[in-house]
Amino acid sequence: MRNKLNARSVAVIGGGPAGLMTAEVLIQGGVRVDLYDAMPSVGRKFLMAGKGGMNITHSEPMEPFLSRYGARRAQIKPLLDTFGPEALRKWIHDLGIETFIGTSGRIFPADMKAAPLLRAWLHRLREAGVHFHMRHRWCGWDENGALRFATPQGEHTTNVDAVVLALGGGSWARLGSDGAWVPLLAQRGIPVVPLQPANCGFDVGWSEYFSSRFAGHPVKAVTVNFIDATGNIHRRQGDLMVTATGIEGGLIYALSALLRDEIAATGVAVIYLDLMPGKDLPRVIAEIAHPRGSRSMASHLQSRANIKGVKTGLLRERVSPSDFAAPERLAAAIKSLPLHLIAPRPLDEAISSAGGVAFEALDERLMVHAMPGVFCAGEMLDWEAPTGGYLLTACFASGRTAALGALAYLECGCI
Repeated sequence: MRNKLNARSVAVIGGGPAGLMTAEVLIQGGVRVDLYDAMPSVGRKFLMAGKGGMNITHSEPMEPFLSRYGARRAQIKPLLDTFGPEALRKWIHDLGIETFIGTSGRIFPADMKAAPLLRAWLHRLREAGVHFHMRHRWCGWDENGALRFATPQGEHTTNVDAVVLALGGGSWARLGSDGAWVPLLAQRGIPVVPLQPANCGFDVGWSEYFSSRFAGHPVKAVTVNFIDATGNIHRRQGDLMVTATGIEGGLIYALSALLRDEIAATGVAVIYLDLMPGKDLPRVIAEIAHPRGSRSMASHLQSRANIKGVKTGLLRERVSPSDFAAPERLAAAIKSLPLHLIAPRPLDEAISSAGGVAFEALDERLMVHAMPGVFCAGEMLDWEAPTGGYLLTACFASGRTAALGALAYLECGCI
């Protein structure tokens, strides 16, 4: 194939994980690869995501792994069948980066950092012959089908044999994922599901007193319960964070798709916090009913139930003063404190985005039906997943699938 393809050229637009993986597979296939990105350097969101520890993928069995992709499980499965978590981990090892499985089952580089992995990867890509073009913002196609780019030196156009779009979603615009590609594809009649925040926080509408006192405080060791429209109970245990306007954190991100959709349908999503998940309701009632003598209620709650700080603040925010004098009602609030979520936080604040190019507009190789030779990969596709390595795994896998699709397209002479 290499001899037949070495005169062909492919443009990869977008320098995130999906785009870089696309470039690697293409260059190995023997074509000329030019990678374009609007930012001064590639992988900016990848590096930011790794600041708190680079969670690259997850070690759980494939069946629950696939369930994380929700309504798009059927479309994501073929991608992961060819490049799933184990293949991704081996690929990282081949870069000279060791990995380990954390206590949560998440997989990290040995040093927990993204930068060494990205440096090793870029070195390999440059050595292989990938050409990088920074500060090249894609502006669509001209009347002759050439790719248009806005650069510091003015507009630049280029003709290629195929193009892979890996432009990211709409979150973290300052790092390059700004969704500016949406109207460019819509103009060509390519169906794009509106971008929405995913893995995001939500507004609650705190009082000024609570917000000023507790914004930025973690709420440790709680259980979040949410009952969806069909009556199914979704339960997660862990930590969350109070923000100036509401709540965020891993517990909330895991439920964000359900909560966002519930708000869109009904105007509000109600979650219930169990502030003492280790004790049942009768035990909590007994602790609260224990005589407190001259101690304050705050001191009593801390002594008998280990409720203090932000947890006490949450109770004061949502429980009437009269309920503090009734052990049964106060205990019930501790075990099931309702919070009304009224809006997801803006898209640009979200960790990732939902929506994007509809899979129905693509073939099994991620080529656009209406535009032969144009492929899409990564977060710009219409799928979402919680944090925990699922986002990155599918981005890598989709980049690989799109690259193989482009090579097959060039090989069959469909140009």
